[in-house]
Amino acid sequence: MSDQRDQRHQHFETRAIHAGQEPDQATGAVVPPIYQVSTYKQDGVGGLRGGYEYSRSANPTRTALEENLAALDGGRRGLAFASGLAAEDCLLRTLLTPGDHVVIPNDAYGGTFRLFAKVVERWGVEWSVADTSDPQAVREALRPRTKVIWVETPSNPLLGISDIAALADVAREAGARLVVDNTFASPYLQQPLALGADVVVYSTTKYMGGHSDVVGGALVVNDDTLGEELAYHQNAMGAIAGPFDAWLVMRGIKTLAVRMDRHSANAARVAELLVSHKKVTRVYYPGLSEHPGHEIAAKQMRSFGGMVSFQVAGGEQAAVEVCNRAGLFTLGESLGGVESLIEHPGRMTHASTAGSALEVPNDLVRLSVGIESVDDLLADLTQALG
Repeated sequence: MSDQRDQRHQHFETRAIHAGQEPDQATGAVVPPIYQVSTYKQDGVGGLRGGYEYSRSANPTRTALEENLAALDGGRRGLAFASGLAAEDCLLRTLLTPGDHVVIPNDAYGGTFRLFAKVVERWGVEWSVADTSDPQAVREALRPRTKVIWVETPSNPLLGISDIAALADVAREAGARLVVDNTFASPYLQQPLALGADVVVYSTTKYMGGHSDVVGGALVVNDDTLGEELAYHQNAMGAIAGPFDAWLVMRGIKTLAVRMDRHSANAARVAELLVSHKKVTRVYYPGLSEHPGHEIAAKQMRSFGGMVSFQVAGGEQAAVEVCNRAGLFTLGESLGGVESLIEHPGRMTHASTAGSALEVPNDLVRLSVGIESVDDLLADLTQALG
């Protein structure tokens, strides 16, 4: 596999295509092969070829993806998992022990909230909620045994923005790790490690894969010791990315930069339409100058991404009807694919947050703006809004 140190001076688009993906030594294939294999012949007891013995522990296709992931985020170690939640679970069980405390954001993916509230809490980890867009609020939420500050920026589904560099300072002062879920931005739009984060989390299902045909997750770190600890738990727990899934994510990453440029451009036009529409009461998009996090987003992001949320006049039923009337925007969960999606978070992706501090407005609609013709997308939204 390729030497990441030789690639750190290269631009993102070049690393996305080449990092971890040298032509195959046996055949010259320019795309890494899918090593659909469980075990490997050893040259005598303990004589491993390239370090491979069993594909839970390591697989050449997964290695290629993990090297690529590390290079994209400017990290020293990348790890690929079966899903974003599998990556989160491995991270939490590596960093935390019973009695530890985590600060989580007041706006976050429903699955992440469920993991903390229904799973991690059961083995003695405490958590509390803070507005991570306010570093002082996070500082006030700290406890003596706070080990992790968890951030999504932009957040899901209200597109909140948190100052990563400022929160990195708060975490260092507290002796805690700053974890940034960078799924909405992708490494093309935002580089949390360079801003001081300790760990970057992804659902590679989303923009990294980019084609709604694979489920995966990833962790990227700069600390070699933490990287080894995560790799140990990845192997011990076993929720690894399979070789074909790893290959699909790598294929998606090759076009990540050009896709994110189009996602961002289309989303900006969609946000402009929504702001001016009489049936929309509020628009959440960090590219809007009136967004409270706009200046921070402009400072730490390349552009503002492809996710837009908005509230509809008429309440919950009106929001549901907008989702049902959409045609080109497909009604479905997930995000980040080339096709545009629409959903009602309160009844779909964020149903688990009902009754909690993370509960979302019931008149909220979330859009994952794809890379279709923006004129067609605007026409579909106009007719859906009525």
